Amino acid sequence: MGTRKKVHAFVRVKPTDDFAHEMIRYGDDKRSIDIHLKKDIRRGVVNNQQTDWSFKLDGVLHDASQDLVYETVAKDVVSQALNGYNGTIMCYGQTGAGKTYTMTGATENYKHRGILPRALQQVFRMIEERPTHAITVRVSYLEIYNESLFDLLSTLPYVGPSVTPMTIVENPQGVFIKGLSVHLTSQEEDAFSLLFEGETNRIIASHTMNKNSSRSHCIFTIYLEAHSRTLSEEKYIASKINLVDLAGSERLGKSGSEGRVLKEATYINKSLSFLEQAIIALGDQKRDHIPFRQCKLTHALKDSLGGNCNMVLVTNIYGEAAQLEETLSSLRFASRMKLVTTEPAINEKYDAERMVKNLEKELALLKQELAIHDSLTNRTFVTYEPMDEIQIAEINSQVRRYLEGTLDEIDIINLRQIKEVFNQFRVVLSQQEQEVESTLRRKYTLIDRNDFAAISAIQKAGLVDVDGHLVGEPERQNFGLGVAPLSTKPGKKAKSKKTFKEPLRPDTPPSKPVAFEEFKNERGSEINRIFKENKSILNERRKRASETTQRINAIKREIDVTKEALDFQKSLREKQGEYENKGLMIIDEEEFLLILKLKDLKKQYRSEYQDLRDLRAEIQYCQHLVDQCRHRLLMEFDIWYNESFVIPEDMQMALKPGGSIRPGMVPVNRIVSLGEDDQDKFSQLQQRVLPEGPDSISFYNAKVKTEQKHNYLKTMMGLQQAHRK
Repeated sequence: MGTRKKVHAFVRVKPTDDFAHEMIRYGDDKRSIDIHLKKDIRRGVVNNQQTDWSFKLDGVLHDASQDLVYETVAKDVVSQALNGYNGTIMCYGQTGAGKTYTMTGATENYKHRGILPRALQQVFRMIEERPTHAITVRVSYLEIYNESLFDLLSTLPYVGPSVTPMTIVENPQGVFIKGLSVHLTSQEEDAFSLLFEGETNRIIASHTMNKNSSRSHCIFTIYLEAHSRTLSEEKYIASKINLVDLAGSERLGKSGSEGRVLKEATYINKSLSFLEQAIIALGDQKRDHIPFRQCKLTHALKDSLGGNCNMVLVTNIYGEAAQLEETLSSLRFASRMKLVTTEPAINEKYDAERMVKNLEKELALLKQELAIHDSLTNRTFVTYEPMDEIQIAEINSQVRRYLEGTLDEIDIINLRQIKEVFNQFRVVLSQQEQEVESTLRRKYTLIDRNDFAAISAIQKAGLVDVDGHLVGEPERQNFGLGVAPLSTKPGKKAKSKKTFKEPLRPDTPPSKPVAFEEFKNERGSEINRIFKENKSILNERRKRASETTQRINAIKREIDVTKEALDFQKSLREKQGEYENKGLMIIDEEEFLLILKLKDLKKQYRSEYQDLRDLRAEIQYCQHLVDQCRHRLLMEFDIWYNESFVIPEDMQMALKPGGSIRPGMVPVNRIVSLGEDDQDKFSQLQQRVLPEGPDSISFYNAKVKTEQKHNYLKTMMGLQQAHRK
């Protein structure tokens, strides 16, 4: 077990122009914060009102950048997670104080990303630095809204909505959410895509305190498993990082909540109150019972609150005098959290596959020791290894001779040989049954007694014996041995029968590419025409998108050139001296024209970029139509090819309308692939404008893919509504 340690608590102050300097002061070491209130003179001369508070914390973050916040709060927790220690980072505070910005950040800007995307990036960077370990990463995203559990990643096409509601389950290994989808991510970009997908599904609302207020508690969990590549030990380490973004506590009078938002605020305040009760109980060493099950939030975080993990709390507060009462409440919560102790320990598990390999090695050593023992007792003929093909063939020969009567008994050597003898008895019996059936099929046509259509046809043909039974019909059996050739009937000459001409069918089916071209010109001509039309529309949209991209790149280059010229003019003006007239800076005509040109270029860039986004949504929809037509064309070709060349003639009757077999039921492999043409390949190789810095590529790629998906869904919904009208 690990050593006990205190929970780390930090305070982040939201930047404001109206900071209450007289009421809020920081310690010189940036580890304490003092609150001072003036006495209310309306209470009279005898006034016992408390006016001063002092809170000792692990750090006060004022006017801190996102980089500094992550370095101070989360970097060590994420680093230790790869060594097997669980970690939890929680953001708490008043609504609008900046919890979601601290945890998630602004997804539109790479520099303003929060703790969560930075933690994902650090995890994959550290994995690259550990080539001696095979590390797998999985993620999940849970939302607790009005005391109900929701999977924020259930909108993914391969997940879908769950039929049964999610529940919190406890077992000896800890607490987990039954029904919550966990997704394997092998790349940084995939992890960002899952994060952005979940962010779009979060529930938010607007009120006077916050325009985009989170109305739910969200827990993003990163699961890590590290297996050694160099050592053959069956032990491996498994850890998880819980990143918790709590909904903001709010006073209903200040937020002006009503209706649905009022109900949400009631649930939020209630769950946060239960969370505070659990924290108070954890800080009291005399308490035996901790009320974790009072609400879903504390129950889901049971492992994190006072468990075996490194825990960090970030308390977000306002720095304004009007919010001082809520600030005091948040700081009290942070102080109580610092009293809670956790016991971090490395999470070790056992790999079943490696355990088997180690047991196999141990078994080989035991066999060697047993062989030495047998040699000392003159039992050298005994073998404990699996039998090879020659030994099995010898046992099979002995069994056959024993059944034929040429061998009186089979010598028994060991238990493995006894088992193989019984196995060969089964093999020989099965082979004899197959030989009998094969012999009967060569002489007769087997007819099922329940196949009334075939029996009726034979009766009409008069193929019955003198007793009125089918030729070769055994007594009291489920099937008859069909119809013998007419020439074999005793005492009768073979009668000539009329033969009916069937539709001509080639003995050797044509190759599938040749048949596919024939199908496109005949039966599948209409589907092929629609496919070509959709493909031409798709290529036209791609061409327009390519031209728009080239224009955007050209405008971007011109913007860069204009910015450089404008910066040069500014530096030249600063060197030569600046002139002011009535407080206004005077610039020359050339710099003024550059400013106007830059403004116009940015306007063109925004317009072209919006057109490109619309075109990409149209391309995605057209691609969907092309894929549908391609799939339909291939499916129809499968059915046509099977009916024309594959399905036997005696099954054609069953394939007709009303028959028991539906066309297309015969399983066949994919016939031909309508591969991508040059335009498809070119569009996939198109390069977008390189974002800032190589580290940001995964972040922006995931963001673009998420936007494209939602633009596509939006376009589809609009087309469906238009179709209904």
